[in-house]
This record gives sequence, C-alpha cells and structure tokens, in this order.
Amino acid sequence: MIKAILTDIEGTTSSLSFVKDVLFPYARAHMAGFVRAHAPEPAVRRELEETRRLSGKNLNETEIIEQLLRWIHEDKKITPLKSLQGMIWEDGYKKGAFKGHVYEDAVRHLKKWKAAGLALYVFSSGSVQAQKLLFAHTEYGDLTPLFSGYFDTNIGNKREAGSYRHIADAIGIPLADILFLSDIKEELDAAKAAGMQTVWLVREGALDSKATHRQVANFDAISFP
Repeated sequence: MIKAILTDIEGTTSSLSFVKDVLFPYARAHMAGFVRAHAPEPAVRRELEETRRLSGKNLNETEIIEQLLRWIHEDKKITPLKSLQGMIWEDGYKKGAFKGHVYEDAVRHLKKWKAAGLALYVFSSGSVQAQKLLFAHTEYGDLTPLFSGYFDTNIGNKREAGSYRHIADAIGIPLADILFLSDIKEELDAAKAAGMQTVWLVREGALDSKATHRQVANFDAISFP
C-alpha cells in the first residue's frame, strides 16, 4: 500500500526546458558577479572552499569561478555548484525574473494525494534550497506546504540504490510503501533495486509497454491501490 510519494522535478513535475533554458542560463550569467559580491559570506565561502577541495587545487577566486562555470557547461551534479546555483536563483525569484514551472496535472494530483493523507517528498539533483524556491514561486502560488521533506545529492547519488534506502530510513516509511516518480530510467532502476515502487514519466514521445518500469504520459495516468 502506497503511503508516500517521492518525486523527481525535472521532466516529472516540471519541464526540462524551464531548468535548461531559464534557470541554468541565469545561474551561468550571474555566477561570477554573485561569487565576487558574496564570497565573504559564510554560506558562500563554505561552498567555495568545497569547490576548491573537490578540484584538488588551491584555486584563487577567479579560478574557482572558472571551475564552477566549467561544471555548469559539463552539466555536473556537484553539491557546491548546486548550492551556489540555488543562492543565485533565490535572487532571481525575489526579483521576479521568473516563476517556477510546475505542470498543471502535477499540481492537481499532488494536492489530491496530500488531501488523501499521502506524504509527499522531493528528490532532485538540484539543492534542497533550489527545490523549495521552485515550488514556492509558481504560477499556482506557494506549493511548499504540500511536501513533508526534500532530498538532494547530500543524501546520495540518484542512480544508486543506497540513496533510496537512506531516504526511506529518514522518513520512516518502508521502501515497498513508497512510490518514486521520475523521467530517468537509471534513477528508477536504483529506486526499484532498493525496494521502492516506480512510475516512469514520459512527457514527450511514445510510451513503451515493454519498458522495465510502468510508463505514463502525465500525472493523470498515475494510479495505485
């Protein structure tokens, strides 16, 4: 029996184009200015030190910026980069530069599931801060009250089964009672290997009835006991 739903964001609740065509370019364009302006702040300094540590080099500020921009170009899922992107996006949301995109069908069903007593959680490669910002600034208003918790790469890699076991332990719900929603096969494989139930969102293109996970075109097609 499903007691909780764990959902991805990009390609699942929200369009890939919003992240790739709006958020990423905004972070890339503002990264250098943000780092230079906020480097002395403890939260920013911590992420810059982690960037330096992960690079294995004693980078100066300019070199750190270059490293961060390189990671953006390479689409790396690296925690300090994600954290800094989240800080930059927060500025953008507050300035009204954009709103978080969420599919209408996702909003309807998340509200319905919440009202039915299901616990809702998010697991995304974007930082928890970025997740909360997206759901707090949508055209449907602030959706953050729908969710009981958020998880990012600090809990583990999304393509490793151990990450999903850690999440189940953290929320105190058996793996078999959690439904994971994603558009990425490797993430679904990991969740299934851990013991979660899975549904594969295919928002563009034809569904494959022989896929290793049940495929649906949108949240309207998701059903469970």
